[in-house]
Amino acid sequence: MTRQPRNAIEPLVQGSLSSRAYIALREGLTSGKFRPGQRLIMQELASQMGTSITPVREACMRLVAEGGLILKSGRFAIVPPMTLERYMEVRMMRLELEGLAAALAAERAGKADIERLHAIHADYVQMDASPDLAAAYETNREFHFAVYRIPGMPLLASHIESLWVSMGPMLTAFFANGDRRYYGAEAHLTIIRAIEAGDAEAARRALRRDIIDGGEDFLRFLEAHPGYSVE
Repeated sequence: MTRQPRNAIEPLVQGSLSSRAYIALREGLTSGKFRPGQRLIMQELASQMGTSITPVREACMRLVAEGGLILKSGRFAIVPPMTLERYMEVRMMRLELEGLAAALAAERAGKADIERLHAIHADYVQMDASPDLAAAYETNREFHFAVYRIPGMPLLASHIESLWVSMGPMLTAFFANGDRRYYGAEAHLTIIRAIEAGDAEAARRALRRDIIDGGEDFLRFLEAHPGYSVE
């Protein structure tokens, strides 16, 4: 069976093609399928998705409005280059919104929510010990969004996801070198314990600390590679 390249976009099924193209591209950015500065040619994306160029163009325009892409012409867009200023802006917003979501999760989590967090954390521990950085990143993302969805506030979760759209390509570039990784297992346990205890402020602090600690090496990388881009 032929494997799709990592940055391939799956063909779309029929339905609202514009919305589906948007979701596919947004997920591609969030999961790190694209890299900073990468040029996305709309016709090529349309061919990968098995659709016309119009839904892809509409999806790209939505992502441009959200800051996930930069429109360069009617034919292609680019993933924004990775800069220290962009990262710090995204991090500042993440600290506030994700900290808020964690605090609300501590106030509203039920038994099933706690069990789900423990189950995802157990998967993360296994993935984090393996050489598969992509799997570890995906499981880390699954853990965080399991926390952010506990409050039952889809608008808050959507805003947070928009910030991860900006972070995905940057993290892909940073972790491309296999000797770089962030071991967040203990941070996740601290978050779970605070939520389990119903301690909103402890959960907020733990989540914010995870973002800050996880970004220390990343900050040094940005300072050494200003305006990093694959182009």
